[in-house]
Amino acid sequence: MSVAPVPLPNVQLLYGPMLVGVFLNLILYGVLLGQTLNYFQVYKRDPTWMRLFVGYLFAVSTANSVLAMHMMYEPLIIGYGQKPVFFPTVFMSESLCVVLVSMPIQVFFAWRIYQLTKSPWVPVLIAFTAIASFGGGVWTTVMVHVLKLFAKKPLLHQPALVWFLTSCVADVLITVSLVWTLTGKKTGFSATDSVVDKIIRATIQTGLITAIFIILEVVCFMLLPHYAINFVFDLALSKLYVNCLMSTLNARQSIQHTDNPSTFQQRNVMLSPSRGMLGKQETFFDTSGPVGSMYDGREDRHIDDLEYGIHMTKVVERIEDPLPRGERR
Repeated sequence: MSVAPVPLPNVQLLYGPMLVGVFLNLILYGVLLGQTLNYFQVYKRDPTWMRLFVGYLFAVSTANSVLAMHMMYEPLIIGYGQKPVFFPTVFMSESLCVVLVSMPIQVFFAWRIYQLTKSPWVPVLIAFTAIASFGGGVWTTVMVHVLKLFAKKPLLHQPALVWFLTSCVADVLITVSLVWTLTGKKTGFSATDSVVDKIIRATIQTGLITAIFIILEVVCFMLLPHYAINFVFDLALSKLYVNCLMSTLNARQSIQHTDNPSTFQQRNVMLSPSRGMLGKQETFFDTSGPVGSMYDGREDRHIDDLEYGIHMTKVVERIEDPLPRGERR
C-alpha cells in the first residue's frame, strides 16, 4: 500500500514577495558598490565627516544585504517543506536597518536646507518627522520580535504606519523644500540657471522615488494585511535611500561639467550710458576642487550647497569708462 505524498505548503504569497524584495535589495546593493567606489575615488578632498558618513551608510547597507540573504535562506532551505508560520529569525533587523540609514540621511537633507535658506522652521520639521520615523522603525522591530507569527502581521499596523507615514512626510518635505529653494536661486543667466535646473531635476528624481515606494508599501500593507506583498517595496527601501544620496553626491561632477572640465567662464560686457560706467557681469564655474563654484554679477551674496558641492557667489564689478563724458556716444 503506497502512502500519498504530503503536499508542500503554498508559500508563494508569503515568501515569494519577500524573495523578490531581497532580489531588488541585492541588485541595488550592486549599484551602491559602484556608487561608493566612484565617490571615494573622485571626491578624495571632501570633508572627513562626509567620507565617514558615506562609510557608515555603506557598512549598514552591507549588513542589511547579508541579513536579507540569511532571512530567505532560513525558511526556504533550513525550514524547507514547513508551513510559513513564523517570521524568519532575522526579519526584525529589516526595519531597524532601514531607519538606521533613512533617519541620518533625512537629517542631513534638513541641515542642507537650513544651510541654503538660513530658516530653521522647515529643517526642524523634517528632523522631527525623521526622528519620529526612527522611533516607529524601532517600535516595529520590537513588535516583530514579540509577535513572531505571520498570522499576527495585522497587529504591526500601528507601529508600521508611524514609521512609514512620518518617513513619507519627511521625504516629500525635503523634495518640495529643495525645489522651492533652488528655484529661488536662479540668477537670470542661462549658464547658471542651466546648472540649477539640473540640480532641481536630480532632486525630484531621487527624492520622490523613496516616497513612492513608501506609499506603495503602505497601500499593500493596509489592503493586503495577511499577505507579504508589501515586502517587495520594504526590502528595497534601505538601498533606495543610500543610492539616492550617493547619486546626488556623485552627480556633482556631471552637473558642473562643461566644454572645459575644469573651468568655464562667460563674460557679458555692457555700456551703461546713463551713468557713464562700463558694467561687467561675469558667471564663473569652478569644478577643479572638491567644491565647485558659480559666480555671476548681480549682487554680492554667497550660497552653499554642500550636497552638490556648489558655492554660488554673486559679484558685481564696475569700471569707469575711460572716455570723457562729451566724447561718449
